[in-house]
Amino acid sequence: MGWFFLLFVALPAMELTLLIELGRYIGTVNTLLMILLTGLLGATLARWQGLDVLRRIQRETAEGRMPAAPLVDGMIVLIAAALLMTPGILTDTLGFLCLVPRFRRWVRAAAWRRLERAVAEGRVAMHVHTTEWRGPSRGRRVWDADVETDDDPPWPPRLP
Repeated sequence: MGWFFLLFVALPAMELTLLIELGRYIGTVNTLLMILLTGLLGATLARWQGLDVLRRIQRETAEGRMPAAPLVDGMIVLIAAALLMTPGILTDTLGFLCLVPRFRRWVRAAAWRRLERAVAEGRVAMHVHTTEWRGPSRGRRVWDADVETDDDPPWPPRLP
């Protein structure tokens, strides 16, 4: 509940306040131009970064490796694009940060530590199984993981 309040009430209120104050300082037209320019610049940068991430995914897949890091980077770039398309100073700042590769590595490492902690505490269970696959990996094992949480209903659903 707290995250939803911050995301849908507090953040827009802060963004609106900052934009109003900025408008008073540099003028309404300049503020609107800034919003448009950061949106266009952000979309362009997100596209470039997204294409770079896609090339990394293709390269690692062609080499027979699981492209875990590039997939997470792709998700972060997608979030950055959404933040940059949202008018506001705070969201633009966070969006531009998400386009910096070093910041993405930091976010990826933090997410990995959080997942490891959740698995260690038993909040997330991982079931790993292997299959043999005769693709580009030339017989090496391919790993697949399913993640379950305590909140997940049993599948398939049990009938009464």
